[in-house]
Amino acid sequence: MDNLASNPHASGKAFQLIQALLVLMATVFLALHALHLNADFPNHSPWMDWAKYTDEGWYGDAAIRHFQRGHWYVFGDFNPAAALPVWPALELIVFRFTGVSLAAARGLAVGIFALTLVVSFLLLRRWQATSASLAPAIAVLLLAVSPFCYAFSRMAILEPLLILLTLLALLTASATPAQLRQGSMIRRYLPALTLGVLLPLMVLTKTTAVFLFPSIAWMLWASAGYRRLRPFLRAALLPAALGATLWIGYFGLFVRPHFLADYRYLFSANAYTGITLDTAWSVIRDTVSDGLWIGKLVYPVALFATLASFALLRRRSTSRPFNPLIPSLLLWALGYAAFLAYHNNLQPRYYLVLAVPLILLIPLVFHEIVASLSDTSTRFRTPVAAAAALILGAVVLTEARQTLHYVRTPEYTFASAAAQLHQIVASDPRQNPLVLSISGSDLSLMTGLPSICDDFGTMDLSVRVATYHPGWYATWNQVDDDKMEALAPLYRLQRVASFPVMDDPDRNLLILYRLDPATSPAPPRRLRKLIPRLPQTSIGQQPSVTQLEP
Repeated sequence: MDNLASNPHASGKAFQLIQALLVLMATVFLALHALHLNADFPNHSPWMDWAKYTDEGWYGDAAIRHFQRGHWYVFGDFNPAAALPVWPALELIVFRFTGVSLAAARGLAVGIFALTLVVSFLLLRRWQATSASLAPAIAVLLLAVSPFCYAFSRMAILEPLLILLTLLALLTASATPAQLRQGSMIRRYLPALTLGVLLPLMVLTKTTAVFLFPSIAWMLWASAGYRRLRPFLRAALLPAALGATLWIGYFGLFVRPHFLADYRYLFSANAYTGITLDTAWSVIRDTVSDGLWIGKLVYPVALFATLASFALLRRRSTSRPFNPLIPSLLLWALGYAAFLAYHNNLQPRYYLVLAVPLILLIPLVFHEIVASLSDTSTRFRTPVAAAAALILGAVVLTEARQTLHYVRTPEYTFASAAAQLHQIVASDPRQNPLVLSISGSDLSLMTGLPSICDDFGTMDLSVRVATYHPGWYATWNQVDDDKMEALAPLYRLQRVASFPVMDDPDRNLLILYRLDPATSPAPPRRLRKLIPRLPQTSIGQQPSVTQLEP
């Protein structure tokens, strides 16, 4: 992490070679993300996340239904696109060229991650005091080799896109007043207009984006030169006004007149948890400790970088101004951690939004530590730089080893089960092909079967079932009482097949039932063979006549 530009023995060619090697390694691991797109979420991983059964279909359902049914909206069912339209809109564009498939949706997610690496590199390079810093290349490599990022950035979920849009907003907000005064009128106002579009896009991707706005506001404040209210207001007013206008326009013209119930339902369905005074300490403790999902080595290193950044901030001097990207990344991580604690629903996928700023902090802070030593004591500079290099090398090797393991050992249990389920449904043309399942949207994405959700929706399940008359029911491990209560008046469940899928002990068996009308004659019962009861006798005692009766 030493600054090669300040080392008289370091050549520009050596720096360029090292940077090229780091970027090349990151590119190789990025390419590995595109392999085995139909494979399961890594089984036997530390992350038991429910999203691997549901979210890839749920949040792309509007695009899936558009091509499979001709319309994106199913009245009474779960329609999250009313509040979160950006991701399905992107999938809609991709599916127009590729067709609806899991591989296409995940390929889009991999493309989003590739752009995340590019924007991360550009953002870190913009705020480096010298162009001869390896921090941008190291940051990109740490993201690319991370097994946590590998597992979740390949999923067609909302978090990767939210991360990319946040990085783009930070990069856009990095334009300084001096840069804005140069060029034509369009060039001067383009960053503000771009930021004004990015802010509502973030919220319409995932509403929790509002917890990331302080990070963007800090970057605007830093770009305005700190403590200068007028330049900051000039920089912030236009994007804030444009962003608010776009969001209000979307809500007022599209949501409120047509889909207000679906919009409200998304929030009510996610409002079942929260933090209280009695649970505050335990929730905060769990929020911090569960960060180990990011990586057992990289997370402690990131926490050290976080604490060190506060110490560096206190020692900030006019001779070596503090990198404003560091406080911005801290506000990003702290803001989203505050949401996690408030929501108190600690799922591993939520920590992906924390993982990126924390990982980016590591090379930035290490570079600042080494650079700060040149102002005070050069005696410790070389050993500190060597220690930083060893730590970073250990992190890269540990993370890369685990990622390579996941790449080498793909499993396809969910895709295989979906294909067999599709074959069974297609083989019975007399039965309605509509599948009722909490994983129905994932099945639709993988097979093209129409589906409705058995858990979420604005219409009660019993009414939804009576309205749409599904022909099949796919559930995990067992039929819950509330589902049976909704189905029993109309249907008799006939178990057809079961498929072992993935590794969650609560959801590792996908069971398919055919929904026969309750009024249809019951299938003939097979006579059970009578098996004599085992005689219970002592040694040498003969069984009685009663004991020998069947």
